[in-house]
Amino acid sequence: MSPTEVEALELRLLLDAIHERYGYDLREYDRASIQRRMRLALAKSGLSHLGELLHHVLRDPALFALVLDELTVRVSEMFRSPPFYRAFRERVLPMLRTYPQIKLWHAGCANGEEVYTSAILLLEENLYERTQIYATDMSRAALDQAREGTYPEASLAVFAENYAKSGGRRSFDEYYTAAYGRIVVREALRRNIVFFQHDLVSDYVFGEMQVVFCRNVLIYFTPALRERILQVIAHGLCRGGFLCLGESEHLPPSLSAWFEDYAPAERIYRRRGQA
Repeated sequence: MSPTEVEALELRLLLDAIHERYGYDLREYDRASIQRRMRLALAKSGLSHLGELLHHVLRDPALFALVLDELTVRVSEMFRSPPFYRAFRERVLPMLRTYPQIKLWHAGCANGEEVYTSAILLLEENLYERTQIYATDMSRAALDQAREGTYPEASLAVFAENYAKSGGRRSFDEYYTAAYGRIVVREALRRNIVFFQHDLVSDYVFGEMQVVFCRNVLIYFTPALRERILQVIAHGLCRGGFLCLGESEHLPPSLSAWFEDYAPAERIYRRRGQA
């Protein structure tokens, strides 16, 4: 067996062990992506090979938490992809205005930048007070940072530029305070947000959502797993609810019975009424 084949076997055994020991199912993540990130986790652990990492992960939950944090991709920014948020403001928010109560779910919320983006949009449209936002991620470290709502001050210029391009109606500095090289999201944006740990692959789905954001998450899954997750999400959306994907993600043709194109260029889809 070649070294490459040995590493592939070690990775497969490690993913099986993580699922059995901790309940996280990473086995259908895109193999090239998970292999690359597992190598990074191995390097940070100081261990010599994946077989050794397997041994320690099974016996050390703290080490597993560090490995899991490395395996989850946490690259985002506020108002990322401004054309998407402009379309969301102009085409989705008027429809949400018709509901007495609004529920949004950010699946795979990472460090929370897009969650607070939604809060800003809803606040500016006078919809925030009747909205509940659920923000979930499998990484506890990501959720801890998301709850804090604290980001490097170096990110501010990008956040503010994105906000302006997306049709922001106020001065962006109304939404944060700055100190010691960090910016902190204002408390008014946090009131109606609940953060908690959730594995999109294996945990339950929420019901009767008006909007589900699952942006730049599915690209790390195999095609079969993407389709399965989208079917689950479809069951969690109310009829007429909206699914928002990332700009490099597409809805599989098999889901056409569940969703119709609403703003396809921005990857916004609407749950059909008859499916």
